[in-house]
Amino acid sequence: MKVRWCWAAVTVTALVLTAAQPAGAAVATAAKKLDVPWGLSFLPDKSALVTERSGRILSIKGTTVTQVGKVAVEPGSESGLLGIAVSPNYNTDKYVYVYHSTDEDNRISRMKLGGTPEPLVTGIPLASVQVGGRLAFGPDGFLYASTGDATNGDDAQDTKTLGGKILRMTKDGKPAPGNPFGNLVYSYGHRNVQGFAWDGQKRMYASELGQQDLDELNRIESGKNYGWPECEGPCSNPKYTKPLLTWPTDQASPSGVAIYKNSIYVAALRGERMWKVPLNANGSVGKPTAVFKGTYGRLRTAVAGPDGKLWITTTNRDGNGGTVRKDDDKVFRTDG
Repeated sequence: MKVRWCWAAVTVTALVLTAAQPAGAAVATAAKKLDVPWGLSFLPDKSALVTERSGRILSIKGTTVTQVGKVAVEPGSESGLLGIAVSPNYNTDKYVYVYHSTDEDNRISRMKLGGTPEPLVTGIPLASVQVGGRLAFGPDGFLYASTGDATNGDDAQDTKTLGGKILRMTKDGKPAPGNPFGNLVYSYGHRNVQGFAWDGQKRMYASELGQQDLDELNRIESGKNYGWPECEGPCSNPKYTKPLLTWPTDQASPSGVAIYKNSIYVAALRGERMWKVPLNANGSVGKPTAVFKGTYGRLRTAVAGPDGKLWITTTNRDGNGGTVRKDDDKVFRTDG
């Protein structure tokens, strides 16, 4: 595979290298000694639901942690029970949605807490790495999911496959009205998206794990092609959408994304920090700075909570090079 990128990426990288040390933010631990917490969503009563990659769904109320569900999974290096999203109509339908790995595929299912998952979307490519996994309901009421290319870059450019995509669907797992290709695919040309979020103007932003050179932060729009595997970072071909920002992979390897207090927060795995990216009113971004650099290790998920705090999960026990700290893995809350 030939990866092409242009000198614009070098300019952005130079900005990233000037990132500041972490700010003194107030932090409170919500849960500890967890087994690779991956997904995070909130019930109407403002309690949190957290998935563990090994298959458990946990409830966090204050500092009380209770198992409220279990999903049978085939965990791998990056696979298992990943994203979770609470139905916008939870008070009436009681559904939560999960992204999980079986012995033959990744899939999206819905379930009631304590119940059995009902598969809605099956056949998402399975591999031990590059499997995506984020789930969230968008401001339009539809369910969005990110999938990885499962190490097959050609899938990312094929709009008829589910690998290397951001998907958009109804609550029954059907293609959402207005999808650009008449199927589940919303955007394509992705290697491995593990995080996305929307700003107050309903604009969507997503992280992208690069292969060896550059990770990305992208503005996601319907039908756009984000270039993988032809591009890692920006490239000169106008058919591919350029990223807003890039980082060297050792400074990021980005996962969860949250929009909080007019900034985009990007959780970094290999980079062991949170990138705080100022978000301008027109949707452009400013110079990123690093917070919590080296403080908590590998950071997986970031979600703006209903309590006005930024919720973050660590993932040092995932077997991918992190140093396990006391009481890992954790879920903590901060005011940024």
